[in-house]
Amino acid sequence: MITEDLPVQLALAVVALISNGLSAFAGGGAGLVQLPALILLGLDFSTALATHKVASVALGVGAAGRHWRASSLDRRLSALVLCAGLPGVVIGANLVLAIPDNTATICLAFLTLGLGLYSSRRPRLGNDEHRRAFTGTTLWVGAFGLFTIGIINGSLTSGTGLFVTLWLVRWFGLSYTRAVAHTLILVGLGWNGMGALTLGLKGDIHWQWLPALIIGSLIGGYIGAHWSIKQGDKVVKQAFEILALIMGFSLLARGLLI
Repeated sequence: MITEDLPVQLALAVVALISNGLSAFAGGGAGLVQLPALILLGLDFSTALATHKVASVALGVGAAGRHWRASSLDRRLSALVLCAGLPGVVIGANLVLAIPDNTATICLAFLTLGLGLYSSRRPRLGNDEHRRAFTGTTLWVGAFGLFTIGIINGSLTSGTGLFVTLWLVRWFGLSYTRAVAHTLILVGLGWNGMGALTLGLKGDIHWQWLPALIIGSLIGGYIGAHWSIKQGDKVVKQAFEILALIMGFSLLARGLLI
């Protein structure tokens, strides 16, 4: 049963603060805590998903406020992330209700575990910038990868920011700190904004919970982005790997219990 009392609002704000703070620090994963919490508090899946997407835009706003001050974004790469990813987000958001929830969750769990294991077995990955030339194969394969991740983002939601972060590190040669900056701003604002719009037009958004979620997301996004910049690539890489493994096992457990 859905309630609107003060304890629920405070709980929502705390959940948003913690989940979005971790996401802003490690480069994704806000949906690990926030989406299941909304479902446990009484929302059905589609309403929880739409509400989570809207609140996640605030994560991008909070992180943007910190990363833009540090001049972290590459304009050409940012344009590619948006142009290649947004069509995938729209497709994924329109497919989401057709995918069995437990099947999608289990698949996402194994993919997320793979991200953490892949990164942890490559100690030098993402510790320094090794940028590829932004032409030819790099451009087209990179765009296809972002489009595919966009479909996953629109449909499966939880933790897909981690996919973008690792793709930017592995394929485009960004450091983890720079990749996290691109993920938080472009996925948080662009992809999640488009997903929220698409899902909002198709289903319900629980507007009464959004103020608490947005406040927590804004503060968490800014704090997490600040610590990401301060701690450097090595610590951010470790946080990414730990969060990916925790998220993967949590999603697997959830998928098997559905």
